[in-house]
Amino acid sequence: MTSHDTPTRGPARPGPYILAGILIAIAIVMPLLVPMYASWDPTLWGIPFFYWYQMLWVFIASGLLGLAYLLMRKEDRRRRAEVREGKAV
Repeated sequence: MTSHDTPTRGPARPGPYILAGILIAIAIVMPLLVPMYASWDPTLWGIPFFYWYQMLWVFIASGLLGLAYLLMRKEDRRRRAEVREGKAV
């Protein structure tokens, strides 16, 4: 059995991970702040604010999670390219 000590990814930069974590935290925390949106007005097409605000966060959260995914995918590709190009330490 052979063991390879060759890295598959280069060193990570903390920036993309922190930004992705913030985006995910926003998507989780904002809908949990119920007292902020627990009201009837303003209505949208007769739907109380409480309901349409929650439904709006379904789309906002999916967008935020999509951005976090794209950030992580870009960072992973950068790290893999460093190893292929021989720049990794």
